[in-house]
Amino acid sequence: VQLQASGGGLVQPGGSLRLSCAASGSISSRNRMGWYRQAPGKQRDLVATITDGGNTNYADSVKGRFTISRDNAKNTVYLQMNSLKPEDTAVYYCNVIQFPHWNYDYWGQGTQVTVSS
Repeated sequence: VQLQASGGGLVQPGGSLRLSCAASGSISSRNRMGWYRQAPGKQRDLVATITDGGNTNYADSVKGRFTISRDNAKNTVYLQMNSLKPEDTAVYYCNVIQFPHWNYDYWGQGTQVTVSS
C-alpha cells in the first residue's frame, strides 16, 4: 500500500486548508483511514479517523473545526481544516490500517501545515 498526501501549506490563523491522501496498491475494502500529526519535539498524535463504513473519530482539540471524509471509489481520504490555529502547525501524516492485518500501519510521507501570521 502506498499513500500520497497533498494539500499542506502556509495559512494565517483562522484560515482553512484541505488535505488529501490517495491510497494505491493492495487496498482492502475493509479499512480505516486517518490523519495524524507531529509537531517539532512532540510525539505523533491522532487527528481524525474514518472507517470504510463512515464512522469518524476526532481528537478533542480539532472537534468542530476539522472534518474527515473519504471517497471509497478513489481510495482517498480528505481532511478539511477550518479555523486553523498556530497550535495546529505540524507535519500531517495519512494512515491506513486494514483487514486482515489490523495491527500494521501504513503511512504517507507527511505534508507540512504551518499556521502563522
